[in-house]
Amino acid sequence: MTVEIPGFERRAITLAGADGVHKTRDVYVAGEGPAVIVMTEVPGITPHMITFAERLLRQGLSVYMPQLFGKPGAALGVGTTTSALLEVCIRREFSLLSSGASSPIVAWLRGLARLAHEERGGPGVGAIGMCVTGNFALGMMIDTKVIAPVLSQPSLPLGLTRAQRRGLHVSQDELAAVKAKVANEGAKVLGLRFHGDPLCPAARFERLREELGDGFEGIELDPRSANRAVPTTPHSVLTVHLIDREGEPTREALDRTLAFLKERLLPTS
Repeated sequence: MTVEIPGFERRAITLAGADGVHKTRDVYVAGEGPAVIVMTEVPGITPHMITFAERLLRQGLSVYMPQLFGKPGAALGVGTTTSALLEVCIRREFSLLSSGASSPIVAWLRGLARLAHEERGGPGVGAIGMCVTGNFALGMMIDTKVIAPVLSQPSLPLGLTRAQRRGLHVSQDELAAVKAKVANEGAKVLGLRFHGDPLCPAARFERLREELGDGFEGIELDPRSANRAVPTTPHSVLTVHLIDREGEPTREALDRTLAFLKERLLPTS
């Protein structure tokens, strides 16, 4: 069953995956400015994610939001979260434990970034990943015009071992290419997490600082600053655990994210 989202055009986009096989996915598109690929957290394109995407549109950016799992428009809940997690766990496109390679789905997302740049132009493309998609934005920098990657609570690989807790979910070749882009092209990477988040360990941000130096800007928040009306461990910086009031640390993190994207994609604004 297809689902429409008010204000967005639902497009069936066919692109090649890591194995060269073409796959068609629904992508929700809106806006006219430089593109940002918005990759959702579990359980998918929730009302929280739609609100976040609408904020990007108000900045003069366009949004390409692929349906990667879950049912678009479904609210966050135990049932929707469990269903989406099971979907992610059984699909070979997601490599939950891989610290030395991107998930296969990243190849398809690179193709989407290239298409979005062709259609919307500008100096490049932004990419925002959250939770299980968080480190996808890093892998998408390869062979694309992704110049504004945002890693919000990047949770892959799952941190069962020390190597996985420090893992960036990219191969050595991909990491070398990212580092070259930072050194030679002035690329920057923005990361966000809550202290104490077991899904996004501190060691992962330490590794990003070691590898990227000044090319990585990390924002790490006190968990006491999270929206505690949501009875879960503070995790989703830009959506579920956001307190949308001036002066709140999570709102400041959101504002910095929007500013980062505009600095990179709308440099004359």
